[in-house]
Amino acid sequence: MKQSPRAKRLAKHHKRFKSGGKLNLVALMDIFTILVFFLIVNQSEVRVLQNIEKIKLPVSIAEELPVENLVITVLKDTVLIQERAVWQNSADKPNFSEQENLEFIEAMTTELTYQASKRTELTESEKEKGRAVTIIGDSSTPYMALKQIMAACAETGYRNMSLAVERQASKAAEES
Repeated sequence: MKQSPRAKRLAKHHKRFKSGGKLNLVALMDIFTILVFFLIVNQSEVRVLQNIEKIKLPVSIAEELPVENLVITVLKDTVLIQERAVWQNSADKPNFSEQENLEFIEAMTTELTYQASKRTELTESEKEKGRAVTIIGDSSTPYMALKQIMAACAETGYRNMSLAVERQASKAAEES
């Protein structure tokens, strides 16, 4: 049986589109290669510790960048070590009593000792300066609370302490 030109064209069309579509991987590889190079080149040296909306960091002109280490977060009514709550102030008692103060220091010491026991090998720098810890606290955090936290840190071997601050722009950068 002889087919008309239209029937031949339709058969050829159906045969061509019956097979699955082909994916051009070369173009995708090019895109991903460019993306990887872009991310590598634009990697910044700014380290983001944590994004906690409740905390307004104090402003500083410090030049030294923070390093990855144990993080203590001090909120208005909670203290977190590595995002794990170790102490919470009851809402009906805004001020510390002496017994609550002892419980606070004991809870801090227990958690810091546990964190130190997870990594027993110390580097030469840690043997000399002590283990490193970063304390993140709101600019309105009372000095007494920071003092107690730093005392608990020093007691458990975390003597290399850093306070997280928001870096203030230098005057040369502001003028340009």
